[in-house]
Amino acid sequence: MKKGFVFDLDGVITDTAKYHYIAWKNLADKIGISIDLEFNEQLKGISRMDSLNRILAHGGKENDFTEAEKAELAAKKNTEYVALLQGLTEKDLLPGVAEFLAEAQKLKVPSAIASASKNAPFILEKLGVAADFVGIVDPNTLKKGKPDPEIFIRAAEILNIQPEEAIGFEDAPAGIEGIKKAGMFAVGVLASEPLTGADITVHRLDELSIPDLLKK
Repeated sequence: MKKGFVFDLDGVITDTAKYHYIAWKNLADKIGISIDLEFNEQLKGISRMDSLNRILAHGGKENDFTEAEKAELAAKKNTEYVALLQGLTEKDLLPGVAEFLAEAQKLKVPSAIASASKNAPFILEKLGVAADFVGIVDPNTLKKGKPDPEIFIRAAEILNIQPEEAIGFEDAPAGIEGIKKAGMFAVGVLASEPLTGADITVHRLDELSIPDLLKK
């Protein structure tokens, strides 16, 4: 019997990928690197610095910046990204999310957020669903990013349950891999690419029956 839910944020609760892309593309343009939407798929589910390092490697400039300069670049990207997020509202929840979270609350199934986004608290407040989550794993406290299972194990600790008692929700291959490494049941939220390794896949969360899920 499962006892709690662990959610990724981008692509599962809301879709801020377009804002990430705009901010990363603008930054890349400024340093002479061209990225497109296809390349942007590689940045899903990974940390800000990992994303920057992939962009620099893509442009052959991985050795052109000091760590301090890279931190400054990442901060500039985040400043623009946060500015783009100011307009987020409850209408930006992905289809079926509000209904699923309301049902989880009704059934007293606790939920936590396991996202690489350092802006998760701000985003959840803007979406009006912060109260639906027991807690959020702070990515600043992690030693490794996805696909390492650390973030999912930490989320289970927040829920005060064992990882095998949790169900994880992800839209990226790195996230699904991390969920499975943690020993959780994995629900893949389908986007533009197959989610190999997911135990089940859906297009929207309200396709799922929470009582049936808890029996997994």
